[in-house]
Amino acid sequence: MPNNLKTPEDILRVIKDDKIQMIDLRFTDLTGRWQHFSVPACNFGLESFEDGVEFDGSSIRGFHEIQEPEMLVIPDPASPFLDPFSDKRTLALICNIRDPVTGQMYTRDPRFIAQKAEAYLQSIQMGDAAYFGPILEHFVFDQVRCDQSTNYDYYEIDGTDTDWSAARHSEPSTGPVSASKAPYLVSVPPADLLQDVRTQMVGILEKIGIGVEARHEGIQSVTDMRFATLTRMADNVMILKYVVKKVARQRGMAATFMPRPLFGHNGSGMYVPQSIWWKERPLFAGDGYAGSSALMRHYMAGLLEHAPALLALSAPTVNSYRRLAPGFEAPVHLGFSQRNRSMACRIPSGASSPNEKRVEFRCADPSCNAYLAFAAMLMAGIDGFDNRYDPGQPIDKNLYDLPPDELARIPCAPGSLEEALDALEADNAFLLKGDVFTPDVIETYLSYKRTAKR
Repeated sequence: MPNNLKTPEDILRVIKDDKIQMIDLRFTDLTGRWQHFSVPACNFGLESFEDGVEFDGSSIRGFHEIQEPEMLVIPDPASPFLDPFSDKRTLALICNIRDPVTGQMYTRDPRFIAQKAEAYLQSIQMGDAAYFGPILEHFVFDQVRCDQSTNYDYYEIDGTDTDWSAARHSEPSTGPVSASKAPYLVSVPPADLLQDVRTQMVGILEKIGIGVEARHEGIQSVTDMRFATLTRMADNVMILKYVVKKVARQRGMAATFMPRPLFGHNGSGMYVPQSIWWKERPLFAGDGYAGSSALMRHYMAGLLEHAPALLALSAPTVNSYRRLAPGFEAPVHLGFSQRNRSMACRIPSGASSPNEKRVEFRCADPSCNAYLAFAAMLMAGIDGFDNRYDPGQPIDKNLYDLPPDELARIPCAPGSLEEALDALEADNAFLLKGDVFTPDVIETYLSYKRTAKR
């Protein structure tokens, strides 16, 4: 399928030429779950782009209630991809949400919020593009069992690419194949049993048009995505999660982006490199610390200043704070460095070219809604520039070699979801600039997370 599709006419031509049978319309709810419904291609035309396609929004988390269910999806003609898992030729289109009564774009639509953040950046002429290139971690297991009732509550995970697999007596065992806390690179097959699984995932992503810089690890896999603009990258994150889970399911396995599914094992983070550009010129490169510009340092200071509030959106589950625990590998310290991975922000030291200069926010995890998380990070960075915040001095030492009193002076990320939600409630004015986030979005999000407790 051509990768330069931009208009409704382009899509209708592809539907005809490629003999598309179904159109799958996808959108994201407030908490970050991909929703969809399908319509036959014969019932899909120009009016679908102009007037939208109606659906019932009362069952969508964070959207309308039962007394006002009707909503419209507005397909984005620049977002199509052929669904590689459908038996019939199915074209997926990512959509925005419109309120049919007011005729306005829906304020609680996460994708619309991301688009507004990009538009706000351009309106203040700080830059004309915000690029994001997240690195997502996830686990792949052979089996996952869980249940809960009046008298029991349990979960059980199994995987052949683990050290505990050697203890099973129900089937032949060749001994342990990997350590329970593996490094970021593992030995070649047969120690690495998921090589073919990851290769299939990458192949499908590349075929769809999503660039992948690297894939590696054992039962915990890491995907380094090629950078793209904010909204487009959030789209790519949704596609990545879909592909990873579908490939695993096809192979009789289970993939999860849960921040910490295993006790005693590393958690799954989402490290988010980001940069601002103006007229195809990178603005984060300069002659300051680690080759940074003043704009980059102010932007990074904004991330650190608002990090507790940002975590309500970028580390949004109770389980997120099983990963963000002091003393382990997670970046819980609200400082910055060019090499120290225990810092909340890092300026990658390997970025020698000005085009590669970026700041990496390391506290997020892949359970988040990428549209909201990326938009919030951009707004925090903009606020840091607007107020000329100072990030302080870099911390290039091993934190755990510092004297206890010196370590205690370095601020830490919230220790629970409740703390992060309280921080967002107290500190959200930076998100409201330009009506990017609106009060009803903040209030609905806080209410849902506190009620759901997850």
